[in-house]
Amino acid sequence: MKLVLASKNPKKLKEMGDILSALGVEVLSEEQAGVDVEVEETGTTFAENARLKAEAVMRASGLPAVADDSGLCVDALNGAPGVYSARYGGEGLDDAGRYRLLLENMRGQLDRRCKFVSAICCAFPNGDVVEAWGECPGTLAYAPKGSDGFGYDPIFFLPERKKTFAELTAEEKNAISHRGKALEQFREKLAAYQAQHNQ
Repeated sequence: MKLVLASKNPKKLKEMGDILSALGVEVLSEEQAGVDVEVEETGTTFAENARLKAEAVMRASGLPAVADDSGLCVDALNGAPGVYSARYGGEGLDDAGRYRLLLENMRGQLDRRCKFVSAICCAFPNGDVVEAWGECPGTLAYAPKGSDGFGYDPIFFLPERKKTFAELTAEEKNAISHRGKALEQFREKLAAYQAQHNQ
């Protein structure tokens, strides 16, 4: 079975490939599938955006396509930046610029609760959809710490580990992260789907 990953991120391609190879699933990049799709993420939820991306790449390639949408939701900001995590603060900001803006917007705020969320959607040409979801609760640090990871990882603090995501090894992070949980659930659901359809 071949799936096309609706992402141009090589790290995501490797991660997805590693997890699904045990199921005999080959994960292709958009480039390998001969498609180049820019999808406008107009959904109001992570699940909607993941589905928009998966369905667009599935239609363009004619193959099942898988996409994920993830981000950081901060309680004190009513769930922001949420689905706008990658675009927080507008164009022109890099990862560090975005998390510095978030820390600035949280100045003086004592409620630091937040969570990372990941939604995964796999869309099949026959109209079937397999979806998965993962969350990882934490708190917002007051200053960035650590050099690993990406995005908001340096300010996402895990009280029980006394570390930010950016201070964890890749193995430690994958074991507890929102994307790790969503991918594990997706792997199980895809295995069940394959068994049902003998693909």
